[in-house]
Amino acid sequence: MALQTISESLYVGLCLEVGTSRLVAIRRDVIDITELLRNKVTGTCNNVHRMLSGSQREGFRFEDSDFDFMIWPTDHPVLWDFSQAQFYNTHRDEMILCDSSESSPGFTLLWLPLEEASRNVFSACVRMHGALYISSAKYRESTCKLGNSNTTVHGPCSSGTEGPMEYATEYDHAHCFVSDFWPPSASSWRDRCHSWPSPCVVNDIIKSGCHFVAIGHKLGNNTDNEWRISFSQAEQKLVYAMNHTQFLTYALLKMFVKEINYGLSEEEKLLCSYHIKTAVLWAIQQNATHDWSPQNLLAGFWVCFKLLLKWVYEGVCPNFFIPENNMFLNKVYGEAQKQLFTQLYSLYERGIAFLLHIPPISSCIMNVLCNPRLSVCTDERTLLSEVRLDKELFNEIYIQSVTQDNLLGCMEYLHTVEQLIMSPLTHCQSVMLQTHTASILQCSAFLLHDMYTTTSGGNKQMYVADKLSCYMLKLAAKFGCVSDLLYIAMYFYKKLRHREALSVIEMTKVKLAQPGLMYMGYVDPDRYTEAVGGRSWSTKMRHAVAKTITLENNICFIDELILEQQFSSQNGLDIPPFILLHMLEFLCCRHVDPMRAQAALDDLQVLVHYDCGLLVPYRDISWEILGICQQMTGKHQAALYSYELSLRQDSIYNKIHNATRHRIQDLH
Repeated sequence: MALQTISESLYVGLCLEVGTSRLVAIRRDVIDITELLRNKVTGTCNNVHRMLSGSQREGFRFEDSDFDFMIWPTDHPVLWDFSQAQFYNTHRDEMILCDSSESSPGFTLLWLPLEEASRNVFSACVRMHGALYISSAKYRESTCKLGNSNTTVHGPCSSGTEGPMEYATEYDHAHCFVSDFWPPSASSWRDRCHSWPSPCVVNDIIKSGCHFVAIGHKLGNNTDNEWRISFSQAEQKLVYAMNHTQFLTYALLKMFVKEINYGLSEEEKLLCSYHIKTAVLWAIQQNATHDWSPQNLLAGFWVCFKLLLKWVYEGVCPNFFIPENNMFLNKVYGEAQKQLFTQLYSLYERGIAFLLHIPPISSCIMNVLCNPRLSVCTDERTLLSEVRLDKELFNEIYIQSVTQDNLLGCMEYLHTVEQLIMSPLTHCQSVMLQTHTASILQCSAFLLHDMYTTTSGGNKQMYVADKLSCYMLKLAAKFGCVSDLLYIAMYFYKKLRHREALSVIEMTKVKLAQPGLMYMGYVDPDRYTEAVGGRSWSTKMRHAVAKTITLENNICFIDELILEQQFSSQNGLDIPPFILLHMLEFLCCRHVDPMRAQAALDDLQVLVHYDCGLLVPYRDISWEILGICQQMTGKHQAALYSYELSLRQDSIYNKIHNATRHRIQDLH
């Protein structure tokens, strides 16, 4: 079979496995607008910025993709020389200066010329050469403690896992510093960019500066005090600048290296994703004349593979921005280097056909070759259905959703949304802002209510606050998703307006019972298409999409769940909307219709007992809520059974086990 045919088949297979260019663009757009919104607010309120980096930010969604976050203070800018201080407010910002005189390429020391800094930074300082320097080891240790108790130090990051077992994801938090200026040691990079990337991308990268992560050169004299210069933001912009064939070549190399590393411990793995990314960037820049098209996908892979083989042979992997920084140093050398080269060279001798023996890659090819419709399809717009695109979008939207637990923060969010609406946005970014706005209005409504019930405000003020809260909740429901109606029901229940709450519950019940409803990716494609096919994403969200209800821990939504909010070590409780619906119906009917209350409890019990995870993904809080309702009706034995089953569920996500034990003690 012709190499070109195999390349095209692999391109289509990777589009189905990794994502088409449109899917990847959706993922990036959602993350970009959310990060911009969040950082404008946290930068104003808390002087902290956070950036998602790594494969998730680049647009990959592999099963083992972790979430890499870089977090830095905005009031501690790093300068390369004193002249750059003129661009900052010296009364507000605490300057940090680079000292690279004793460091290897790609590394530097950070010192405080005025010996002033925040408590967190100051506590990580050591005195060297008569001056105060920030120790990377001390800073890494202190910031690792900011995470939950399950975090461990991994390189410059604090690592951990979050999410229920079936949805658990790994994360790395790298607490770092930022410089708004491009490093002098990387000045030659601009001169190399003759053909790729484009001048506008080069200028954007240089204007964005760089970061400093808390890890030193392992062979240097100041290992515990040095900082590594990080180009994560620049690399993300370069990956965005790739065409889709280049991006899929990168994906193919990641799959290849994963196979090479299969079964090895972390210490035994010599090649990592960063080496692969570096090889792809060098290959694209050095082979600008290569036709990076679907027909030449395998040829592009071969260019990258040969470059990687050359590097392993020489024991030198040059950093893309600072080539003098050899990233194989202290990693790929000696006997391990020889063994890796032998392994790679044996594959080289077999030719490009060796890829056919790597299971995930061969399955991508065979899935296409065995499907006549796909094998002749090179237009990726026809590869994915409308439903698949919608599932991707709404899944990304609700993973990235934002909430706020104070009114000042809510006001900042709404003000920032108002500004962003006036900027050029993609369609999915507009829907993302719509979702964020609904979430912030919901938080604002409950915060406003609590403010006027816990203070000595007069009846008129409470009346005005109530009107405003109701207006915000109804407004949020107008452009939010189907399940956002439950926030109105919660508010009415909180205000003891049970009949009004039940009216909203009835409306929500009808909407959630639609056969074409989409929830956490579960949907009947035919019914969904029949109901909202061809309509705008905004319309689809309002009429056919439900999301998990998140109760922020610092806001009282339902008195009956305050205990769970207090004991939860997460930011909030995540409750399936179908569970919350039956709980609210039960709570409201206890006061006006006991028979209907029992029917609601029966429905809740059936749902929790027999759902196979489609409608009830968060099993811990679902069993907990069932137990609470049973206990309120005096069914203590049934409640005890429900609490015990809640304890048996995976505790990674809602983390309410201590609350459950507390309820069991009360029962006894």
